[in-house]
Amino acid sequence: MSIVGWRAIADELNPSKSTLKLELRHEHPWDVTPREAVAIQNRLRGLISLRDDLPETIGRVTGVDVGFEDSRTVTRAAVVTLSFPELNPIDSSVARRPTSFPYVPGLLSFREVPAILDALRTLRDRPDLILVDGQGYAHPRRLGIACHLGLLIDIPTIGVGKTRLTGTHGDVPDKRGAWVPLMDKGETIGAVLRTRQGVKPIYISCGHRIALPTAVDWVMRCTTRFRLPETTRYAHRLASG
Repeated sequence: MSIVGWRAIADELNPSKSTLKLELRHEHPWDVTPREAVAIQNRLRGLISLRDDLPETIGRVTGVDVGFEDSRTVTRAAVVTLSFPELNPIDSSVARRPTSFPYVPGLLSFREVPAILDALRTLRDRPDLILVDGQGYAHPRRLGIACHLGLLIDIPTIGVGKTRLTGTHGDVPDKRGAWVPLMDKGETIGAVLRTRQGVKPIYISCGHRIALPTAVDWVMRCTTRFRLPETTRYAHRLASG
C-alpha cells in the first residue's frame, strides 16, 4: 500500500475505539526545568535493559514519530502499527498537546513523550515492538527518547535516528545490511546501519528490553526498498499531517 493510500484511510482504521490500558511502570513530573529533566534522565538510565526480552511472537510492529503545528506551539504525535511480517498498516492514532517544554538537545523526550503516550493509549492493541524516530542509548546520558518511552511503558523499543546525536564511527560498507559500531568514550552505544546500497546510513540504538544486534536485525526486517523502515515512514507521514 502506498503512503498516499495509507493516509487516505488512516481515519478509517482508527475512527473511535476503546482506550488501551497503558500502565506506566515509572512516573515522574513533566512540568520541569531542563536541569530537573537532566536529573530525571540520570536517575532513570540505570533502569534500562540492553538485553533481549521480546515477546515469543511478534505480530505487531509500531512506528512512532512527532511533528508540530501552529508554529510549533502544538505537539502532534503519531503512532502506526503494522502487521509483521507483511508490514501492512493495521492501526493508527494521532494525539495533539500544547508544546510545553522548550527545544533542548538531549531532552527531546520531555517535549514529545507526553503526546506519544496519549496516542499510544488510543491504539486497539498493545504493540509487540516499537521503533521510535529518534535516539535510544546513543545519547549523552544514555537515555534518549526510545529508552525513556520503553522504560515508562515496559515495551521493547528501538531508536531509529536519521542523524547522529553523539559518538564516532568508521566508514560503513556500501552494502545493504552492513553496519559499524557507534562509539562514545570507549563504549558501543549504537550501530550505524546501511539499509540500502548507495544511500546514507541511519543510526540504530537500543531503547529498552533489546540488545543491539537484535535491534539492527529488526530494523532490517522492517525495511523494504527505502532508507527508513516502514514503521518510521508511515509514522512520519502521519505526524507531518
